[in-house]
Amino acid sequence: MSSSMIALRPYQITGVTQIRAAYSGGARAVLFVSPTGSGKTVVFCYIAQNARARGTRTWILVHREELLNQTSRALDMLGVPHGLIAPGYTPSGEGIQVASVNTLVRRVENGRVGDVDLIVIDEAHHTTAGTWKRILQARPKARLLGVTATPARLDGQGLGVHVGGVFDALVMGPSVRELIDDGYLCRPAVYAPPTGLDLSDVRMRGGDYATGELVRRVDKPTITGDAVAHYRKLCDGAPAIAFCASVEHAKHVAHQFRAAGYQAERIEGNMPDGQRRGLIDALGDGRLHVLTSCEIVSEGTDIPVVAAAILLRPTASMPLYLQQVGRALRPVYPQGADLSTREGRLAAIAASIKPRAIILDHVGNVFRHGMPDETREWTLDGKPRTPGKGKAQEPDIRVKQCPRCYAAHAPAPVCPACGYQYQPENIAPRQVEGELREVTEVQAELLRRERRREVGRAKTLDELRAIAAARGYKPQWAEYVWKARQRKQLTKLAL
Repeated sequence: MSSSMIALRPYQITGVTQIRAAYSGGARAVLFVSPTGSGKTVVFCYIAQNARARGTRTWILVHREELLNQTSRALDMLGVPHGLIAPGYTPSGEGIQVASVNTLVRRVENGRVGDVDLIVIDEAHHTTAGTWKRILQARPKARLLGVTATPARLDGQGLGVHVGGVFDALVMGPSVRELIDDGYLCRPAVYAPPTGLDLSDVRMRGGDYATGELVRRVDKPTITGDAVAHYRKLCDGAPAIAFCASVEHAKHVAHQFRAAGYQAERIEGNMPDGQRRGLIDALGDGRLHVLTSCEIVSEGTDIPVVAAAILLRPTASMPLYLQQVGRALRPVYPQGADLSTREGRLAAIAASIKPRAIILDHVGNVFRHGMPDETREWTLDGKPRTPGKGKAQEPDIRVKQCPRCYAAHAPAPVCPACGYQYQPENIAPRQVEGELREVTEVQAELLRRERRREVGRAKTLDELRAIAAARGYKPQWAEYVWKARQRKQLTKLAL
């Protein structure tokens, strides 16, 4: 099959054109950002196949065995010849090689692989890790193309050269909301508790909550029991992934689901590759209802049939949160549906077994990081920016919970789930202990303005620290805001 037979969606064609323009403009390392489920694999396969036709040698780097096999299957389906660099595979002379990072780094350092012209880096937010950097430093003349849904390290730091990363150009694909509106992703329905966990005294490590302390907070029968009860109530029997705080936590959650009569298993990083693949396949074909995980399926893994994401691990990392909720957004179109138009795709999703994606957020991550389809404008600095403004985006409650059906949605005067009409004066939803409520988008602007006014009224560093603790922000937030104020005051004095 020739590269011309790889059919690209309109937004993918735009992405390819912009990537090429970035290289033509002098960039060496381009980062392409596009949401989970948007078809980033198709984009880089198209680019690699066209590069192969010009004699360009290409490596496609992945960091897990299932991602290697997943990429290889995608290339096969697209008719793109390639070789595999991983344990158990015979070396080949194909111009495109899909490589396991851990295997490739050894062969590069042992001189067992030749030169390369283009290095494609899947899940490119990993590029600052030592293994990846050793490969890239060994081939300094190769062009780089990174692809990711979240262009920041899990600690929030950026991927640009100027902040310790490797990329010198950023190409933004479509937003999650645009893909939902065009019928390429499912619309999320987010259910969350009316009050979140108090994590103000949980220490941070590597940009996120320290795992040991976090596990003690969330691995409790009451929380796990809530997860089972709400799964039964809101998406009974639907294929779901539960994201847990540790391997032991994942084990406990799987046990609770099995005790309730569901088919559930945990997946671990130290499992043999075949066993992990078998569990993922079992979730996809209905033999499993729930797969519990500590990060193994947080990114990259393509399981379109997943209808629900169960969040049982609080995280301070927006990239990790977006990777997790993104697992549930892929649509499952009915066989034979007309997908050639926006109207046809939307009708197909509405008629499918998965008309919407269910997010059961037991730990309130949506209140730390916003709705899954909230517009975010990323930069190579790492922190997403508020659209139309130059300031780094602060965590804001951009969600509303319907007091009648407990649905969650973006700002609107009417609940899209049950039709309840909101009254402007009723900003706070009625709280029911232990009840997850669907998050809506109704009064987000009023809430956000009030939260910003609250920050503005804080006159001391201690007051800012109190706000950070109450909102579950990182401890460094207060210091950052305080120092920014001091710099602003100094600038005014200088003028």
